[in-house]
Amino acid sequence: MTKLEDIEKAIEKLPAPELARFRAWFERFDAARFDEKIERDAKAGKLDRLAEQALADHRNGRSREL
Repeated sequence: MTKLEDIEKAIEKLPAPELARFRAWFERFDAARFDEKIERDAKAGKLDRLAEQALADHRNGRSREL
């Protein structure tokens, strides 16, 4: 059995309150990982082209206020 399978089995056995606590923890964990990746990509310039395109679209009237 792999580590992942062990983790899956352990999660399946959690009582509802513990599963809710795990779910809340994992959502925070996953969001933090996502934020870190976006930050790294932004610093590396990987989002520059997308930002430039969005600004060009805005300047050319292809956006609207939310």
